[in-house]
Amino acid sequence: MGAAAIRFRRARRADAERLTRVAHAAKRYWRYPAPLMRGWRAALTVTPGFVARHPVWCALHGAVIVGFWAVSGHGRVRELEHFWIEPRHIRSGIGRALFAHLSGRLRAMRVRQLDIASDPHAEGFYRRLGARRVGDVASMPPGRRLPLLRFRVPPRRG
Repeated sequence: MGAAAIRFRRARRADAERLTRVAHAAKRYWRYPAPLMRGWRAALTVTPGFVARHPVWCALHGAVIVGFWAVSGHGRVRELEHFWIEPRHIRSGIGRALFAHLSGRLRAMRVRQLDIASDPHAEGFYRRLGARRVGDVASMPPGRRLPLLRFRVPPRRG
């Protein structure tokens, strides 16, 4: 299964549990130790309230959510809160399709810039799609730093 079989829809409050499972599974894909995973539990949990308050979109294969993205903020600059792909679909093209969908939605919202505090394992993915590293940011546990990337949303063509 590849990106051609994927469709997108806005997440619903009832999707929160499935989105959380996808986020946790995707983070575990990188084989982080169990204590770190426990420390990130809250950050990886998507609540129904979060879905109601933020733009959250799902990638579906049939009726199954295989990935999702979420952003926060208002105005022309947003922050990527979540971008996760079910591990068995990593490197299948779904991530690229999901990012293209994200970019299109941001353009529709008249957003000009997306800031991304990237997991170090995902930095190359975002950079291949046009994001540029602009610094780093503090993370958990104390002393950990994440690459800070900036993606300039391309304007609509002609």
